[in-house]
Amino acid sequence: MPDTGFMEKTYQGVLDEQVLRSLEVVADREKIRRVTEGYEGLLKEYPPQALEARGRVPREMLRKMADLGLFGLSIPESYGGMGLNLFEYLETIKELSKTDLSVALVSIAHLSIGIKGIHLFGTEEQKRKYLVPAASGEMIFSYALTEPRVGSDAKHIETQAALSQDETHYVLNGQKTYITNANYAGGLTVFAQLDPANPGHMGAFIVETSWEGVKIGEDMPKMGLKASSTAAIQFKDVRVPRENLLGRPGDGFKIAMTILNFGRLGLGAASVGHMEQAVEDMSRRARSRFQFGVPIEDFPLIQEKIARARVHAFASDAMNTLTASLLEQDPHRNVAIETSHCKLFGTTRAWDALYDALQVSGGSGYLATQPYEKRMRDFRVTTIFEGTTEIHSIYPPLFALRRMSRRLDATRQGRFAVLKFYWKQLTRRMQWPLKPPDRSLKKALRLAKANARSIRWLLLAGSLWHRKNMPRQEFLLRRITHLSVTAYALLAAVARLLPDAERGALREEHRILLEALVAEAREIRRANRRFLDSSRERKVPGVLEVVRREVP
Repeated sequence: MPDTGFMEKTYQGVLDEQVLRSLEVVADREKIRRVTEGYEGLLKEYPPQALEARGRVPREMLRKMADLGLFGLSIPESYGGMGLNLFEYLETIKELSKTDLSVALVSIAHLSIGIKGIHLFGTEEQKRKYLVPAASGEMIFSYALTEPRVGSDAKHIETQAALSQDETHYVLNGQKTYITNANYAGGLTVFAQLDPANPGHMGAFIVETSWEGVKIGEDMPKMGLKASSTAAIQFKDVRVPRENLLGRPGDGFKIAMTILNFGRLGLGAASVGHMEQAVEDMSRRARSRFQFGVPIEDFPLIQEKIARARVHAFASDAMNTLTASLLEQDPHRNVAIETSHCKLFGTTRAWDALYDALQVSGGSGYLATQPYEKRMRDFRVTTIFEGTTEIHSIYPPLFALRRMSRRLDATRQGRFAVLKFYWKQLTRRMQWPLKPPDRSLKKALRLAKANARSIRWLLLAGSLWHRKNMPRQEFLLRRITHLSVTAYALLAAVARLLPDAERGALREEHRILLEALVAEAREIRRANRRFLDSSRERKVPGVLEVVRREVP
């Protein structure tokens, strides 16, 4: 199958060694330092607590953010941007998020998803017209996909775009909601159905907020991220010039999903920043806080929290870096599974780390004068937007099964041929050629290989046993995803450490982190390699019936 993704190949028993060996991080640390120091200085002038009370970023601060280059970080220099590569951009997101996520989100949403469609799919005329003011901060962008009745099921959005009779423009009607940057935006990337009878035949449009018929609602009151703007947007008979269509008619869904790859990777980078900050906070607090005459750092349950966050930050950073390497080589590459894993692993582990950091701080951590409550409020939504934790917990195996189904449909073979295909896949020999010289890396590779073998068996056995009901077997799908995420974390860590290991220069701290990751991965494997649901999972429907009777 063309454009088979890296993890998709591992599901088929094939390790693409070249992907692991091609990892080369090229980053200008001085550029990153200048941006982050400028951002930190700006937040001394505009304290986050004051911005939160105000409920928005003032215009003069947006101008100063623009002067720092925060709206052009990843936009090519030829369009007035800073031209950061993906490694540099993710490292910058990580550092900005440590300082304050609420303000940083204005820039992150603008660059990761707002203008990314123009950057990747725009014509030269579209890029000149919109990327230049986007880079200068003159025109901040939003990404408008989510609707009041449609979230994760993006193919069935209800906003419509009808081509005019003279074919000079589209008429846009519909509503979007939870749109980040809405009241800061001068431009939008809007997705709409082109044919009501053919859901998924979508268009992606560049829409200016000043156009007649575009109405942006008031900012929504949120739990966190109060300095960012989130609002609903209505479109009533908005005339969108035909030249503002991105790509071709029908490309909208593909464009939306490609953009989300970058958005999810950005959330993964922000997650690493929060985990690293949590490790610093917990370490300092555990050394200075005494109970029973000793620092709480001496207690194993506290040590476990610090160690867990450090290992997860290491793994998440490795996953982000490997995925960024794939996208640096080809921004249109199939990385749907990989970016899903980065988002799921990063946001869930970072949330755990934030919770633990508050816990280690004790009673003082609950005070609003400490940074923990704001960080938790600001970060909480990352497990919801750009795909909920629940969606990402089942999406990778469903994606792989859909692709496998298309391969079978394309052959148009009979039942016997289909069974032969399944048997061939089940008995296919694993192609796992990489032989690292270091014992720790060998252990990680062996465990990743075992997970890949289990994933292949569970996918094939599940599709044979459950057939069309496989998408409803969410407990099984989640177990497959747990195995897959763990395998990707191990493989990404191996890719990160392989050059040092082959030079005989593997650092001891990296060996310790990798071995801790392997130990955790073994526990995850033992809990998730089974085909049948657990006793607890099987009890869920019965308990739900009790709840339905109790809650009318």
